[in-house]
Amino acid sequence: MIEAIGLTSNPRKELPLAVDDVSFEARAGHVTAVLGAPGAGKTTVLKLMLELQQGRGITYFRGRPLHRIAHPSREVGVLLGEVPGHPARTVRGQLRMLCAAAGVPVRRADEVLEVVGLVGLRDERLGTLSRGMDRRLGLACALLSDPHTLVLDDPADGLSALEGRWLHGILRAHADQGGTVLFTTDDPKEAARAADRVVTLQEGRLVADQQAADFARTRLRPRVAVRSPHAARLGALLTKEARTAQRSVEVVREDGNRLSVYGSTCADIGETAFRHGILVHQLADEIGDMGPVATPSAAEEAHETDAPRPADTLASNALPPLPPPIAVRQAPSPLRPLRYELRRSAGVGTGYLTTAAVLVTSALLSVVLARIGHTPQPRLLAAWPQELPLPPAALGAGLLGAVAFGEEFRHPALAADRGTVPRRLGLLAAKLLVATATALMLAFLTVGCDLELLYLVYGRELTGVPAEWLSLSASWIGLVVGCAWAGVLAAGIFRSTAAGLAAVLAVPILVVPLVQKALAGPSVRTGAGFPGRLRELLLMPWPFGGERYLEAVVRVIVQPVGSALMLSLTALLCAYLLTTLRSRAR
Repeated sequence: MIEAIGLTSNPRKELPLAVDDVSFEARAGHVTAVLGAPGAGKTTVLKLMLELQQGRGITYFRGRPLHRIAHPSREVGVLLGEVPGHPARTVRGQLRMLCAAAGVPVRRADEVLEVVGLVGLRDERLGTLSRGMDRRLGLACALLSDPHTLVLDDPADGLSALEGRWLHGILRAHADQGGTVLFTTDDPKEAARAADRVVTLQEGRLVADQQAADFARTRLRPRVAVRSPHAARLGALLTKEARTAQRSVEVVREDGNRLSVYGSTCADIGETAFRHGILVHQLADEIGDMGPVATPSAAEEAHETDAPRPADTLASNALPPLPPPIAVRQAPSPLRPLRYELRRSAGVGTGYLTTAAVLVTSALLSVVLARIGHTPQPRLLAAWPQELPLPPAALGAGLLGAVAFGEEFRHPALAADRGTVPRRLGLLAAKLLVATATALMLAFLTVGCDLELLYLVYGRELTGVPAEWLSLSASWIGLVVGCAWAGVLAAGIFRSTAAGLAAVLAVPILVVPLVQKALAGPSVRTGAGFPGRLRELLLMPWPFGGERYLEAVVRVIVQPVGSALMLSLTALLCAYLLTTLRSRAR
């Protein structure tokens, strides 16, 4: 059950309130429609209910506000606007990624795809879907976690009449199983036919809260639908007779040979047509725009049954009503964000294209640098000329790290029912872990490809192992991984991929000169003899020469680039934690 109490939007400059003190209930086991013309405040009401927009009032979902529910997606399934997904991701990939985020089995994606009739389009890209198919996918996302409540904003938008009936059959089946359904529409016909209760809004205010039957009787005008090959003549006669009898009758000419007559009856219209010898094909009472109240005859049903139907109609009628319920839910696991991040990063080709571009650029650049000469071997293997602030591998790792969080804000798949991308530390840890693995792979592949190409072009002269390979390897790995982390953190803070990449470039361009200037100043004491004192502090040798690796890491940190990177990462991490705490406080 949904209880909305006193929903009011924040005031706007010189404009009336979009929503002003709206209160209503949507009971379990029933379908409730929020009806209103465009601009009446329907979507704003839903956003206030879901705490996606600031305002006054509160909404209880089975006795609890949404921010007090541990797993909102299990309680409320939401469809607002288009599905927020990367255009290059497949339909099945989108749902499987959301399954990993919600902690439901992967097979659930195929179950809801079958229900909404998108099995044949499971490998299509989101960017190629039509409006109707996108609404079907949005319904699949709403049903994914098997929620008790469905909150849908104009779900039939873009669907044909047949698809609309199928959609409302799904919603009715969900309500019949004890769930709560709330949807918005601007079509009185749809509200009266599909809902048990109709909440009517006008200019942001509640003007009616009625049962569907009362709504149809009191707020929709009765009329008579007439079909005749002489519709124009019959309409003129009805208007003339009503004027003579001083009765209020309105005749509206519809498309083709159809008339809608308000203020008259089937008997009166039939007598007028009989007196003037006018052939009538249809004469039926209707309520507003709802369509005929009388049920079709047996002959008409037989005719519709025998008539050929397109393949998509048959497929729609063959759909099961609802996906099977989730009997056993997975316990909270720290691996859930990791599974989500792996599916997110592997579901589109951005990472693969970036890796290929980095490898090709680095290999060609190393060959050019070797031909020119005067480049030390470590920089040659990293393809890092003096003129570039960072090598291609570090730039690529930083870009992939920035994309990891930048895509969350550009295509907010996790924010459909939250309004903003969650800043949970588990999600951050998963992104940093995947970014680390990607950066390590990029670092090793870059050096390997450069070595192989240098060997093929120039022989063994440039492929020897440097004497200080350990510290150089630590510096190389630290640089690439540090750039990846800087991209992730900066994109998470500033909500932009471009801002994340800019933060990566700011380290060598801005922070490193500042660190060098600080280290070049006068100093009273130095750190001479630090390695020896470090070995004394350890008291005993580490297995496999572990103290050598620790010493290499320390040497990396005390370098200007290492110090600048550590300083930048510390500042970005503190800023991220601050924004996380601030969002939780709100």
